[in-house]
Amino acid sequence: MNTVSTPSPQRALELGRRVLEIEAQAVAALVGRIDETFGQAIDMILRCRGRVIVSGIGKSGHIARKFAATLASTGTPAYFVHAAEAAHGDLGMIAAEDIVIAISNSGASEELLAIVPQVKRRGARLIAMTGNAGSPLAREADIHLDAAVSEEACPLNLAPTASTTAELALSDALAVALLDARGFDTEDFARSHPGGSLGRRLLTHVCDVMRPRERVPVIESGALLSEALLAMTHGGMGMTAVLGSDGRPEGIFTDGDLRRALENGIDVRTMRLAGVLTKNPHVIWYGTLAVEAAEMMERLCISQLLVVDETGVLVGALNMHDLMQARVI
Repeated sequence: MNTVSTPSPQRALELGRRVLEIEAQAVAALVGRIDETFGQAIDMILRCRGRVIVSGIGKSGHIARKFAATLASTGTPAYFVHAAEAAHGDLGMIAAEDIVIAISNSGASEELLAIVPQVKRRGARLIAMTGNAGSPLAREADIHLDAAVSEEACPLNLAPTASTTAELALSDALAVALLDARGFDTEDFARSHPGGSLGRRLLTHVCDVMRPRERVPVIESGALLSEALLAMTHGGMGMTAVLGSDGRPEGIFTDGDLRRALENGIDVRTMRLAGVLTKNPHVIWYGTLAVEAAEMMERLCISQLLVVDETGVLVGALNMHDLMQARVI
């Protein structure tokens, strides 16, 4: 049994840097291998009428699982099948119109080789990603992607390190090329991630988080300032909208307007609202993305926005608290 010794801080730093250098070199070496074979793999997957099944074993299996998840979230229907489980029933998941992507550094994993004949028999196509172009898996594949590395980052040159980094980078390259070829955009991505913060940011519109017209404090410009204060207090938004007879906003009266009026020594009981409100208020269309409303508020240094429809009529209002509550910001 080996005894555990405490490495010197300098050796730990040197080893950490060396690992990163080796793995960076492994990824950089892949650039020259992005050739017509890579393009053929992209074309095959784009033409696939079934699904993409990604399989592997050991550390390459972990990369395969992540690759399948990335594909599925970026527009390519895919799922992971464990190579060992495939030989015990999961092969039933593979159909003739599918594509199997098998990942193995050695290209000689028994579990993967055991299922290759059945994949072929079903009529599915096979793409292999290996570190050995002369391996059995590479030879049997319809398309082989070379993910070879000159050495592992492990000091013993044994633990999968640089090889799995290369597999991960090459699979990401495939996923991004497919994403681009499919015209997959930010809204598509958000639809695949509705539970995440990105989904909330990209799919939430102003109309989803605004307070509707009936809950917005509203008053006419000819009213007394004291009446505006009552409306603002009851509304609980720190403002009241000032509307014209056509329902379009003519102004807004906010807490800030009140402070400025008091600083100028006005008489709250006799002052007319028209003399202290903010005219031509900032408004936003109800179909705008909520994140754009947040950006607008931050840029203009305001905390409320009046929301209008296509005709400019008030349909609601929004403040920073509403956006925070909806976790848009």
